[in-house]
Amino acid sequence: MDKLDSITIGSMALSTILSALLTLLVCLLGLKILMRLVDKVLAKATKLDGTLVGFIRSAIRILLWILIVIIVAGKLGIPTSSMVAMISVVGLALSLSVQNILSNLFSGLTLLVAQPFHAGDYVEVAGKAGVVKTVGLFYTMISTLDNIAISIPNSDITGSTINNYSSEPLRRVDMTFSASYDASTEDVKAAIRDAIARDSRILPDPEPFVRLSAYKDSVIDYVVRVWCKSTDYWNVYFDLNENVRDSFAEKGVEMSYNHMNVHMLEK
Repeated sequence: MDKLDSITIGSMALSTILSALLTLLVCLLGLKILMRLVDKVLAKATKLDGTLVGFIRSAIRILLWILIVIIVAGKLGIPTSSMVAMISVVGLALSLSVQNILSNLFSGLTLLVAQPFHAGDYVEVAGKAGVVKTVGLFYTMISTLDNIAISIPNSDITGSTINNYSSEPLRRVDMTFSASYDASTEDVKAAIRDAIARDSRILPDPEPFVRLSAYKDSVIDYVVRVWCKSTDYWNVYFDLNENVRDSFAEKGVEMSYNHMNVHMLEK
């Protein structure tokens, strides 16, 4: 050992270099074993998104490599305290320069863990509405009903209210129809119920709700509430509009509109 100490390469003794190399080999072996354990744990976490799994694995690997560098540097006699301080300063500088990117990153992790929506869900978020296509670490992509792909920064999503219209199996369709004052309440309600009965997608339970809701200047409003599967919502909505119009025509119920009656008085 004394002979190895007497042999130097530059300013370092050969024994120090060999000790650092041995430490490096042990650390690399430990890294390999730990990463296998991490892979097994992540493989069992079936609820985690694949993107999140890849990010966690990469983050752990980077942290372990930083730890290995510090350990080997200590073996070589390099002051590790100054190295840790330098890494901290570099990390702080990077975090400040990429603040928006990091905000989207951590927001993406929040979405992947909390899972307020999944791919295929119809959502309204950050002022946009559409079907979720992908949930990434930085952006979430949705496709609007007119087939426009929109990428929304994840920080905008976590900072806003998320309306998920696909999370529940059933959804209520709320509509309002107006009829003339000349039509009786029962005739109007019967016509609307007839229109509801024409659509088999409207569920009988919960029972459809049809009631007079308001007296307007020229019309009487009737509120209608029916339930259907979430996937049938828009088809039921538009078809019910058409069916009510046809039913009113068949039953002789006038769909009135705002107007003004002028009475001329003769003197």
